[in-house]
Amino acid sequence: MFDADAAADAQTLDHVAAWCDRFTPLVALDSPDGLLLDITGCAHLFGGEVALLQMLCTALAAQGFAVSAAIASTAVCARTISRARHGRIVADGDEAAAVAPLPVATLGADAAITSGLRRAGLKTIGDVAARARHEITARFGAGFTTLLEQALGQGDAPISPKQPLPDYIVEKRFAEPVATDGVIAATLTSLACMLVAAMDRQGKGARRLQASFFRTDGAVRSIAVDTGQPVTKAEVIDRLFRERLDAIADPLDPGFGFDLIRLSASRTEIVVQQQRDLGAHIHDNDELSALIDRIAARLGDRRVVVHLPQDTHIPERAVLAVSAQQHLGHAAQAVWQTRVADEPPLRPLRLFEHPEPIQVIAGVPDGPPAQFRWRRATHAVVRAEGPERVAMEWWRAEGVTLTRDYFRVEDEAGLRFWLYRDGLYGSEVMPAAGQPNWFMHGLFA
Repeated sequence: MFDADAAADAQTLDHVAAWCDRFTPLVALDSPDGLLLDITGCAHLFGGEVALLQMLCTALAAQGFAVSAAIASTAVCARTISRARHGRIVADGDEAAAVAPLPVATLGADAAITSGLRRAGLKTIGDVAARARHEITARFGAGFTTLLEQALGQGDAPISPKQPLPDYIVEKRFAEPVATDGVIAATLTSLACMLVAAMDRQGKGARRLQASFFRTDGAVRSIAVDTGQPVTKAEVIDRLFRERLDAIADPLDPGFGFDLIRLSASRTEIVVQQQRDLGAHIHDNDELSALIDRIAARLGDRRVVVHLPQDTHIPERAVLAVSAQQHLGHAAQAVWQTRVADEPPLRPLRLFEHPEPIQVIAGVPDGPPAQFRWRRATHAVVRAEGPERVAMEWWRAEGVTLTRDYFRVEDEAGLRFWLYRDGLYGSEVMPAAGQPNWFMHGLFA
């Protein structure tokens, strides 16, 4: 006996669902211990329903699982039969006859409903089906009636797949598992050509690509890349995945080999051909977008950013860092405040991400600092400009309500700093210490 571990069970079921993706992309979790596979249009790829069912159960049994499976026209009917009989394939129209002799517990209804049915003398699904629907609904609710009708094949509801269905899928199966890098790279190249050809027939390009590697022992590894512009060339897809594979900290572990490699485009866009003149802006250059895609594939899309101006007076919110792949066009059209020539900048060239606290000595409470201590070094102020008062955005839920007075100061060594006083003397809103605090926010040189 072992202590139950619901989290580990859910994770294992999730891994099995990922492995079952090799049979159909429509795999739904039926917690706590079941999976629902929509094999519509997929069975012929594996030699028919009988061969598919045998192949799936044999493979899962080899991985150490006890499997009970069934095939029917509705998910509820298949689940009900699998709880009582393994390997049953129900023909279309025979659902009611197949589930009639089964106990009511196989429906998977609430324990209270199952107990109520038994107390009423309804021990099998056939007994319940023989009663009028309005009687069942009045006693056990409309939800149970719907469940019963789906088990009898009189109604159906679509399953909720674990992952959304990609727009395009190409894959290659191997009679013998492959494990060498050369074969894997060549397979990805050929799949990229097939994927591009499929998308080109409908005039589309890929914005998000995913390569999945299915191992013989049931493990599945997936690698995804995003692009800033729709990709329509196989060599670009191949180059992006090479960059991604070279950059991942945990390389692909083929184990005993991969028996299936799949390449899918989960997000696509219609490719619009544009006529560009010789003076086109550099940000409209496809080579720049391709370079950003390659860097993002190696470093991660969150580490390749562009900056957009924001309409706010708060210094740390004046610039927004966003993904370069998704907002390259917006960055090219962004309008920044121009600097007047021969005038010193009002904002520092270097702004700290988090203002650092400092100790300040001022001549008068509301006056500029005469001396401050920052990073264990004391600086005497010889020149000061300010204050420049900045009120916080009170309408933001995470906003700071204190008012800041910014000063541009210069010490005896000629270094210029940008610091501020947080809070006002005599104000009702004050820091916890009862007096304003001082912070260093940036450096001018």
